[in-house]
Amino acid sequence: GLQEDFRYTRPDGSVLGQKVMPLEKVGIYVPGGSAAYPSSVLMNALPAKIAGVKEIIMVTPPGKDGKPNKNIMAAAAIAGVDRVFMTGGAQAVAALAYGTETIPKVDKITGPGNIYVATAKKLVFGLCDIDMIAGPSEILILADETANPKFLAADLMSQAEHDILASAILLTTSETIAKETVKELKKQVSTLERNNIIIESLQNYGAVIVFDTIEEAINISNKLAPEHLEICLKDPMDYLPGIKNAGSIFLGNYSPEPLGDYFAGPNHVLPTGATAKFFSPLSVSDFVKKSNYICFSQNAFERAADDVIILADTEGLTAHANSIKVRT
Repeated sequence: GLQEDFRYTRPDGSVLGQKVMPLEKVGIYVPGGSAAYPSSVLMNALPAKIAGVKEIIMVTPPGKDGKPNKNIMAAAAIAGVDRVFMTGGAQAVAALAYGTETIPKVDKITGPGNIYVATAKKLVFGLCDIDMIAGPSEILILADETANPKFLAADLMSQAEHDILASAILLTTSETIAKETVKELKKQVSTLERNNIIIESLQNYGAVIVFDTIEEAINISNKLAPEHLEICLKDPMDYLPGIKNAGSIFLGNYSPEPLGDYFAGPNHVLPTGATAKFFSPLSVSDFVKKSNYICFSQNAFERAADDVIILADTEGLTAHANSIKVRT
């Protein structure tokens, strides 16, 4: 939701507050080629629009024919993107961060990309803001004997198909569920277009692990801090308080990860690589900044003056102390 200003007047008449303002210009990076996802345009642009960002600038590489991806352009039009530049890679990130003769300098860059884009965003952070440093996609599923192996296998592969570096992990208390899920993986993968990517991803970064208790599995999940966490357990809501680190949480057998990718509402731009321990999903609050303000009357100032002078003198900052002394 959109954060609001606050203002607090203390009994002595002093006023403390914070004003919340939208960023002026935001750049959205949208991959082209095989990873051309119009859903990412919506996930990045719509929160910026809701926040009140004045200008949204999108960069996206052209196809081999030199033209933009039509689905990406349609999503940009629907989401209210203001300008689009046909450029990609690290150079597109640099253009947004520094500004060029044609591409304006922005206050923040958001959106996914390959390792070159992610590294470029990391390098320009500080010159402008960024959303997060995103790595390969991840899914971790917690399951007990009530889960459906057919669903579990399908959901593991829904992330494995992104990238040969993607991670898909099942933690379960049921050996039967573990074995049946592996059978389903082998059965379903043959029907999928990106099966070569899925097989390599599962072989190198996939795992099915059986635990004695759900608590042990949750403990491992919190340490891994997955981008996507599915809780396919009986009474899944009961386990929500115990989840400390996860980008987005999908509760129950009918809340699969793709529902969140495309339709459900909360953002699909999520922290990866265990950064869910300190990063949050992209949201409206990422497109605003805040300024604090204070307003003291003379009486309120005089009551605070001695304490401020003591702190300034303790730090050896006599000009700070003098700024207070000249008013007393």
